[in-house]
Amino acid sequence: MNQSYLVKMFSLEGKVAVVTGGAGVLCGAMSVALAQAGAKVAVLDLRPEKAQEIVDQIRAVGGEAIALACNVLEKSSIEAVCQEVLANYGKVDILINGAGGNHPKATTNAEQNFFDLPADAVRSVFDLNFQGTLLPSQVFGVQMAKQGEGVILNVSSMNAFRPLTRIPAYSAAKAAVSNFTQWLAAYLAMEYSPKIRVNAIAPGFFLTDQNRFLVTEEATGNLTPRGKTIVGHTPAGRLGAPEDLLGTVLWLVSPASAFVTGVVVPVDGGFNGFSGV
Repeated sequence: MNQSYLVKMFSLEGKVAVVTGGAGVLCGAMSVALAQAGAKVAVLDLRPEKAQEIVDQIRAVGGEAIALACNVLEKSSIEAVCQEVLANYGKVDILINGAGGNHPKATTNAEQNFFDLPADAVRSVFDLNFQGTLLPSQVFGVQMAKQGEGVILNVSSMNAFRPLTRIPAYSAAKAAVSNFTQWLAAYLAMEYSPKIRVNAIAPGFFLTDQNRFLVTEEATGNLTPRGKTIVGHTPAGRLGAPEDLLGTVLWLVSPASAFVTGVVVPVDGGFNGFSGV
Protein backbone atom coordinates (compact mmCIF):
# COMPACT_ATOMS: atom_id res chain seq x y z
CA MET A 1 0.00 0.00 0.00
CA ASN A 2 1.34 3.41 -1.00
CA GLN A 3 0.92 5.43 2.18
CA SER A 4 1.90 8.73 0.56
CA TYR A 5 -0.95 8.30 -1.94
CA LEU A 6 -3.48 7.80 0.87
CA VAL A 7 -2.14 10.84 2.69
CA LYS A 8 -2.44 12.94 -0.46
CA MET A 9 -6.03 11.83 -1.00
CA PHE A 10 -7.39 12.02 2.55
CA SER A 11 -5.13 14.27 4.62
CA LEU A 12 -6.60 17.49 6.02
CA GLU A 13 -3.22 18.85 7.06
CA GLY A 14 -3.25 22.64 7.00
CA LYS A 15 -7.05 22.82 6.76
CA VAL A 16 -9.36 24.68 9.14
CA ALA A 17 -12.69 23.05 9.94
CA VAL A 18 -15.75 24.49 11.68
CA VAL A 19 -18.34 22.12 13.16
CA THR A 20 -21.71 23.42 14.40
CA GLY A 21 -23.45 21.31 16.99
CA GLY A 22 -19.95 20.08 17.65
CA ALA A 23 -20.61 18.96 21.22
CA GLY A 24 -23.16 16.35 20.15
CA VAL A 25 -22.46 12.62 20.07
CA LEU A 26 -22.09 12.38 16.30
CA CYS A 27 -20.57 15.79 15.60
CA GLY A 28 -18.20 15.41 18.52
CA ALA A 29 -16.85 12.23 16.92
CA MET A 30 -16.58 14.07 13.59
CA SER A 31 -14.64 16.89 15.23
CA VAL A 32 -12.11 14.48 16.71
CA ALA A 33 -11.76 12.65 13.38
CA LEU A 34 -11.12 15.91 11.50
CA ALA A 35 -8.37 16.78 13.95
CA GLN A 36 -6.82 13.33 13.67
CA ALA A 37 -6.76 13.80 9.89
CA GLY A 38 -4.75 17.01 10.40
CA ALA A 39 -7.31 19.81 10.51
CA LYS A 40 -7.48 22.60 13.05
CA VAL A 41 -11.02 22.43 14.40
CA ALA A 42 -13.40 25.07 15.76
CA VAL A 43 -16.05 23.24 17.80
CA LEU A 44 -19.21 25.36 17.92
CA ASP A 45 -22.14 24.70 20.23
CA LEU A 46 -24.73 26.46 22.36
CA ARG A 47 -23.07 24.67 25.29
CA PRO A 48 -19.46 25.92 25.33
CA GLU A 49 -18.57 23.72 28.31
CA LYS A 50 -19.58 20.63 26.32
CA ALA A 51 -17.69 21.90 23.28
CA GLN A 52 -14.63 22.29 25.50
CA GLU A 53 -14.90 18.60 26.43
CA ILE A 54 -14.54 17.72 22.73
CA VAL A 55 -11.60 20.13 22.41
CA ASP A 56 -9.95 18.42 25.39
CA GLN A 57 -10.35 15.06 23.62
CA ILE A 58 -8.77 16.51 20.48
CA ARG A 59 -5.84 17.99 22.37
CA ALA A 60 -5.35 14.70 24.21
CA VAL A 61 -4.58 13.00 20.88
CA GLY A 62 -2.27 15.79 19.74
CA GLY A 63 -4.76 17.82 17.70
CA GLU A 64 -5.46 21.54 17.65
CA ALA A 65 -8.92 22.93 18.40
CA ILE A 66 -10.90 25.72 20.04
CA ALA A 67 -14.38 25.72 21.61
CA LEU A 68 -16.75 28.57 20.78
CA ALA A 69 -20.28 29.36 21.94
CA CYS A 70 -22.59 29.86 18.98
CA ASN A 71 -26.32 30.13 18.31
CA VAL A 72 -26.86 28.98 14.72
CA LEU A 73 -30.22 30.77 14.61
CA GLU A 74 -28.66 34.18 15.22
CA LYS A 75 -26.63 35.48 12.31
CA SER A 76 -24.84 38.00 14.53
CA SER A 77 -23.68 35.15 16.79
CA ILE A 78 -22.36 33.19 13.80
CA GLU A 79 -20.63 36.27 12.40
CA ALA A 80 -18.93 36.93 15.74
CA VAL A 81 -17.71 33.34 15.91
CA CYS A 82 -16.51 33.49 12.31
CA GLN A 83 -14.32 36.45 13.21
CA GLU A 84 -12.89 34.48 16.14
CA VAL A 85 -12.10 31.55 13.87
CA LEU A 86 -10.40 33.87 11.38
CA ALA A 87 -8.47 35.58 14.17
CA ASN A 88 -7.21 32.22 15.43
CA TYR A 89 -6.66 30.36 12.18
CA GLY A 90 -6.87 32.88 9.33
CA LYS A 91 -9.31 31.00 7.11
CA VAL A 92 -12.15 28.47 6.91
CA ASP A 93 -11.76 25.46 4.61
CA ILE A 94 -14.48 23.13 5.89
CA LEU A 95 -17.89 23.74 7.42
CA ILE A 96 -19.93 20.89 8.86
CA ASN A 97 -23.49 21.96 9.63
CA GLY A 98 -24.29 19.52 12.39
CA ALA A 99 -26.64 21.52 14.61
CA GLY A 100 -30.17 20.13 14.52
CA GLY A 101 -32.73 18.05 16.33
CA ASN A 102 -36.39 17.41 17.07
CA HIS A 103 -38.80 18.67 19.75
CA PRO A 104 -41.32 16.59 21.71
CA LYS A 105 -44.08 19.12 21.08
CA ALA A 106 -43.60 18.70 17.31
CA THR A 107 -44.02 14.93 17.61
CA THR A 108 -47.26 12.97 17.27
CA ASN A 109 -48.13 10.37 19.91
CA ALA A 110 -51.08 8.94 21.82
CA GLU A 111 -51.59 12.23 23.64
CA GLN A 112 -50.95 14.60 20.70
CA ASN A 113 -52.26 14.08 17.18
CA PHE A 114 -51.15 15.85 14.03
CA PHE A 115 -54.09 18.25 14.05
CA ASP A 116 -53.06 19.65 17.41
CA LEU A 117 -49.34 20.16 16.79
CA PRO A 118 -48.44 23.69 17.96
CA ALA A 119 -47.25 25.87 15.09
CA ASP A 120 -44.46 27.36 17.19
CA ALA A 121 -43.07 23.90 17.99
CA VAL A 122 -43.12 22.90 14.32
CA ARG A 123 -41.47 26.20 13.39
CA SER A 124 -38.75 25.74 16.01
CA VAL A 125 -37.82 22.32 14.60
CA PHE A 126 -37.81 23.61 11.03
CA ASP A 127 -35.76 26.65 11.97
CA LEU A 128 -33.16 24.68 13.94
CA ASN A 129 -32.56 22.19 11.15
CA PHE A 130 -33.00 24.33 8.03
CA GLN A 131 -32.18 27.88 9.11
CA GLY A 132 -29.48 26.39 11.33
CA THR A 133 -27.89 25.06 8.15
CA LEU A 134 -28.58 28.04 5.88
CA LEU A 135 -27.27 30.79 8.16
CA PRO A 136 -23.84 29.26 8.88
CA SER A 137 -23.56 28.47 5.17
CA GLN A 138 -24.04 32.17 4.44
CA VAL A 139 -21.52 33.39 7.01
CA PHE A 140 -18.77 30.84 6.47
CA GLY A 141 -19.64 30.31 2.81
CA VAL A 142 -18.80 33.90 1.95
CA GLN A 143 -15.29 33.29 3.28
CA MET A 144 -15.00 30.31 0.96
CA ALA A 145 -16.25 32.46 -1.93
CA LYS A 146 -13.46 34.94 -1.18
CA GLN A 147 -10.89 32.15 -1.03
CA GLY A 148 -12.21 30.45 -4.15
CA GLU A 149 -12.38 27.05 -2.47
CA GLY A 150 -13.89 25.19 0.44
CA VAL A 151 -16.20 22.38 1.46
CA ILE A 152 -19.60 22.51 3.16
CA LEU A 153 -21.02 19.28 4.54
CA ASN A 154 -24.61 19.31 5.73
CA VAL A 155 -26.28 16.72 7.93
CA SER A 156 -29.55 15.51 6.50
CA SER A 157 -31.29 12.30 7.60
CA MET A 158 -32.90 9.13 6.34
CA ASN A 159 -36.14 10.92 7.20
CA ALA A 160 -35.54 13.04 4.12
CA PHE A 161 -35.76 9.89 1.97
CA ARG A 162 -38.51 8.11 3.87
CA PRO A 163 -40.56 10.14 6.35
CA LEU A 164 -40.93 8.32 9.64
CA THR A 165 -44.03 8.10 11.76
CA ARG A 166 -44.46 10.66 14.56
CA ILE A 167 -41.93 13.29 13.42
CA PRO A 168 -43.45 15.31 10.56
CA ALA A 169 -41.60 18.56 11.28
CA TYR A 170 -38.20 16.93 11.56
CA SER A 171 -38.73 14.87 8.41
CA ALA A 172 -39.82 17.91 6.41
CA ALA A 173 -36.93 20.00 7.72
CA LYS A 174 -34.34 17.40 6.77
CA ALA A 175 -35.90 17.09 3.31
CA ALA A 176 -35.36 20.84 3.00
CA VAL A 177 -31.72 20.40 4.03
CA SER A 178 -31.21 17.83 1.26
CA ASN A 179 -32.78 20.07 -1.36
CA PHE A 180 -30.80 23.09 -0.14
CA THR A 181 -27.59 21.06 -0.35
CA GLN A 182 -28.14 20.46 -4.05
CA TRP A 183 -29.13 24.06 -4.71
CA LEU A 184 -26.15 25.53 -2.86
CA ALA A 185 -23.71 23.15 -4.55
CA ALA A 186 -24.75 24.36 -8.00
CA TYR A 187 -24.93 28.02 -6.95
CA LEU A 188 -21.47 28.24 -5.38
CA ALA A 189 -19.76 26.22 -8.11
CA MET A 190 -21.27 28.21 -10.96
CA GLU A 191 -21.33 31.68 -9.41
CA TYR A 192 -18.04 31.61 -7.48
CA SER A 193 -15.75 28.62 -7.92
CA PRO A 194 -16.01 24.95 -8.89
CA LYS A 195 -13.54 24.33 -6.07
CA ILE A 196 -16.31 25.08 -3.55
CA ARG A 197 -18.23 21.88 -2.93
CA VAL A 198 -21.43 21.19 -0.97
CA ASN A 199 -22.63 17.73 0.01
CA ALA A 200 -24.61 16.08 2.78
CA ILE A 201 -24.68 12.86 4.71
CA ALA A 202 -27.97 11.21 5.62
CA PRO A 203 -27.39 9.16 8.75
CA GLY A 204 -29.69 6.25 9.41
CA PHE A 205 -30.39 5.23 12.97
CA PHE A 206 -27.64 6.07 15.41
CA LEU A 207 -27.92 5.98 19.17
CA THR A 208 -27.63 9.56 20.45
CA ASP A 209 -28.65 11.47 23.56
CA GLN A 210 -31.76 12.67 21.73
CA ASN A 211 -33.19 9.31 20.74
CA ARG A 212 -31.63 6.97 23.29
CA PHE A 213 -34.81 6.32 25.23
CA LEU A 214 -37.00 6.14 22.14
CA VAL A 215 -35.11 3.14 20.80
CA THR A 216 -33.74 1.57 24.00
CA GLU A 217 -35.26 0.99 27.43
CA GLU A 218 -33.75 3.18 30.12
CA ALA A 219 -33.74 0.46 32.76
CA THR A 220 -32.34 -2.44 30.72
CA GLY A 221 -30.78 -0.96 27.58
CA ASN A 222 -32.79 -3.42 25.50
CA LEU A 223 -34.46 -2.26 22.31
CA THR A 224 -37.94 -0.79 22.60
CA PRO A 225 -40.63 -1.94 20.15
CA ARG A 226 -39.74 1.05 17.93
CA GLY A 227 -36.05 0.16 18.20
CA LYS A 228 -36.79 -3.42 17.20
CA THR A 229 -38.72 -2.21 14.16
CA ILE A 230 -35.81 0.00 13.12
CA VAL A 231 -33.22 -2.76 13.44
CA GLY A 232 -35.57 -5.18 11.70
CA HIS A 233 -35.64 -2.84 8.69
CA THR A 234 -31.87 -2.29 8.69
CA PRO A 235 -30.05 -5.02 6.73
CA ALA A 236 -26.90 -4.44 8.77
CA GLY A 237 -28.90 -5.67 11.74
CA ARG A 238 -27.90 -3.01 14.25
CA LEU A 239 -27.98 0.67 15.12
CA GLY A 240 -25.13 2.82 13.87
CA ALA A 241 -22.19 3.85 16.04
CA PRO A 242 -20.57 7.31 15.66
CA GLU A 243 -17.44 5.83 14.08
CA ASP A 244 -19.60 4.41 11.29
CA LEU A 245 -20.01 7.95 9.94
CA LEU A 246 -16.39 8.99 9.97
CA GLY A 247 -15.08 7.38 6.79
CA THR A 248 -17.84 8.98 4.73
CA VAL A 249 -17.31 12.36 6.40
CA LEU A 250 -13.56 12.32 5.81
CA TRP A 251 -14.08 11.29 2.18
CA LEU A 252 -16.54 14.12 1.51
CA VAL A 253 -14.36 16.86 3.05
CA SER A 254 -11.04 15.64 1.63
CA PRO A 255 -9.38 15.85 -1.81
CA ALA A 256 -10.54 12.26 -2.40
CA SER A 257 -13.99 13.61 -3.34
CA ALA A 258 -12.82 16.56 -5.44
CA PHE A 259 -15.35 15.79 -8.21
CA VAL A 260 -18.27 15.12 -5.84
CA THR A 261 -20.73 17.91 -5.15
CA GLY A 262 -24.48 18.21 -4.70
CA VAL A 263 -25.02 14.69 -3.37
CA VAL A 264 -26.71 13.33 -0.25
CA VAL A 265 -25.00 10.13 0.88
CA PRO A 266 -26.96 7.66 3.05
CA VAL A 267 -24.99 6.11 5.90
CA ASP A 268 -27.72 3.83 7.10
CA GLY A 269 -26.76 0.16 7.20
CA GLY A 270 -28.90 -0.45 4.14
CA PHE A 271 -32.17 0.95 5.54
CA ASN A 272 -32.90 3.00 2.41
CA GLY A 273 -32.26 0.03 0.13
CA PHE A 274 -34.63 -2.36 1.91
CA SER A 275 -38.33 -2.44 1.06
CA GLY A 276 -39.23 -4.37 4.19
CA VAL A 277 -40.09 -7.50 2.19
